[in-house]
Amino acid sequence: MRRRGFLGAGGALVMSFSLRAAQPAAGTTTPRAEPQNLGEVPVQNAKLPGSLEQQPLLDAWIRIAADNSVTVVTGKVELGQGIKTALLQVAAEELMVDPARIRLITADTGDTPNEGYTAGSSSMSDSGTALMNAASQVRAILLGRAAERLGVAVGELTIQDGTVVGPGGKRVTYGALVQGDVLHVNAEPRSPLRDPRSRSVMGKPMRRVDIPAKVTGQPIYVQDFRPPGMVHARVMRPPSYTARLVSMDEAAVQRLPGVLKIVRNGSHVAVVAEREYQAVKAVRALARSARWEQRAELAGPADVFAQLERLPAERRLVVDRPEGAPGGRTIEATYRRPYQMHASIGPSCAVGLARDGGVTVWTHSQGVYPLRGALAEMLSLPPEQVRCIHMEGSGCYGHNAADDVAADAALVAVGFPGRPVRVQWMREDEHGWEPYGSAMVGTVRARLGDAGEVLDWRYEVRSGSHLTRPGKAGNLAPAWHLDPPFALPTPKPLPQPAGGGDRNAIPYYTFPVSQVVHHFIPAMPMRVSALRGLGAYLNVFALESFMDELAAAAKVDPVEFRLRNLSDPRAQDVIRKAAERFGWSSFQRAPGRGRGFAFARYKNYAGYCAIAVEVAVQRDTGRVHVRRAIAAADSGEAVNPDGIRNQIEGGIVQSLSWTLYEGVVTDTTRVTSLDWGGYPILRFPAVPDHVEVHLISRLGTPFLGTGEVSQGPTGAAVANAIADAVGVRLRDLPLTRERVRAAVGV
Repeated sequence: MRRRGFLGAGGALVMSFSLRAAQPAAGTTTPRAEPQNLGEVPVQNAKLPGSLEQQPLLDAWIRIAADNSVTVVTGKVELGQGIKTALLQVAAEELMVDPARIRLITADTGDTPNEGYTAGSSSMSDSGTALMNAASQVRAILLGRAAERLGVAVGELTIQDGTVVGPGGKRVTYGALVQGDVLHVNAEPRSPLRDPRSRSVMGKPMRRVDIPAKVTGQPIYVQDFRPPGMVHARVMRPPSYTARLVSMDEAAVQRLPGVLKIVRNGSHVAVVAEREYQAVKAVRALARSARWEQRAELAGPADVFAQLERLPAERRLVVDRPEGAPGGRTIEATYRRPYQMHASIGPSCAVGLARDGGVTVWTHSQGVYPLRGALAEMLSLPPEQVRCIHMEGSGCYGHNAADDVAADAALVAVGFPGRPVRVQWMREDEHGWEPYGSAMVGTVRARLGDAGEVLDWRYEVRSGSHLTRPGKAGNLAPAWHLDPPFALPTPKPLPQPAGGGDRNAIPYYTFPVSQVVHHFIPAMPMRVSALRGLGAYLNVFALESFMDELAAAAKVDPVEFRLRNLSDPRAQDVIRKAAERFGWSSFQRAPGRGRGFAFARYKNYAGYCAIAVEVAVQRDTGRVHVRRAIAAADSGEAVNPDGIRNQIEGGIVQSLSWTLYEGVVTDTTRVTSLDWGGYPILRFPAVPDHVEVHLISRLGTPFLGTGEVSQGPTGAAVANAIADAVGVRLRDLPLTRERVRAAVGV
């Protein structure tokens, strides 16, 4: 049922929520005061939380029906990060209903609000915070209505799973109280939040609501979606970004078994067939007959960073202050990261249906509304005639190929209307065409005083864009090959304090920061966009590796050196917790065995994470095995502690794969690492023997986010541990066996 029809049926409530994270001014490193939220949210200039400022009506996004059922609608999406579970806990806590009774609907342009992208570890700080405030106001309104109906004071009422109970056992359900427009009112700046010390749902482990369907093989992923009458399509991908189709043997392929139609627009060509393998065979036959015109534009595998240095860049001062005290020793180091893939285990997929002048796409995009705008532009349709419905995808963090395959599905559906068209990318499509994490170079230079203090700090990072998501039709790779083609819009750097290539480039430490420079490269030879953490992975790797190099030069323990240079007690707490749980002070060295430590506060205003690792390095083979990884984290108030641990554990494993194995390989025209042999990732035998995550929950404080806090510290901690184990510093990612062997002289 659509929203208008639902409301017209009577007896329903809808409440909207969304909240932007508060952001400090560029260059700010001191911690912000954070309210305790004990009973009320402090009023600051009477502003509503986040996008309640733009969507103030309480009856916009939570639905309470006459039968007392509760539906929460959110523009955020489940990516395997457990956000559905946490949002249910927040809603259940403030509404005082059993979370098992709440139904959660995620992003759908025909049914949910526009919350932009699910990205940046911001779902809890955005939707979670706003939902908590909005739900508490709904509860207060319904209590007032119940008091009127039962003829008692509000203070005499209690709530039992969505039923208001008064003296003598009188009771009335939420569903009986939402008739009419009682909740068609604007949200207030103040919210009568429940005392955090009385939490009964938030802060408690809760089983993930998205897991049962996955482990029992239900069609939860878009890859498994099979609507009635569905046909299959495969796209003949060009061999390189700029290739243009010259000719192909269309007639021969059209006669193959099961082929229904060849849909072509310019150089974008797809084969539609009744069965999936018929489409696969047909597109392979078409590809064998195709002739392409292409030109060399990429660097060879050994020239990536030289090319990066040559590319025109915009010099942007992130921080510019006078130099620190004169004198001291100057120490300098450069750290490099190659292009890296999302390498989603399940290649991207989408289903499109063109019918009655409109197009519907089922997609695992992280931003259904921005995608709708891009598809509408590409198809020359009004946005209201394009609907994007989110379904989970098998592997999606950052901007992978989900939006591109949605464009494929929309284009093919328009060329073959009336039946749902499923487009599934192949492994070589995913590896060869997804938007990669940008190659980056970071150079740090500092002066160290006689007492080991940092006198001056300079950091320069060179990077391409970390955000080319749709948006615009030109952000969709299939649109580049249409006739006429859409051009990729010129990327813009993301502003501080979140940042893109310069995310976490400003050190969180208290030593003098004289200069941080971001050399932003607008036009990259490779397609680049958001990979989990954006520039924070390389920047934290560089800064935290350099912190160990400074500690060694100052002859100070690495953990002690960090604590000396931090003023934020919460940062100090996670560092001490990780070091204590690891047994840092009692660590026993042995040949080829080392320990490493790293810390970061994500974006300098989100979650805190410190990690200590133990590695074993085989000098003869160069193999690095992480024996233990011990993390401590502070994400503000922990809604679902198990969910936070899941996220940090997953971030550690993903970062180990980036740090030890992953790098895109090209020749001068195209990507050549098109399979798991050419692009190796961490396998099960390389998973750490032991991983622990220790949480510091701050009851009543704002949600800070978790999903991207551990990647940067993990990479730096591993590099520091390798240096400790073999006495040689590696600064170029990935830290492969070959590089380790070369460093130790084998």
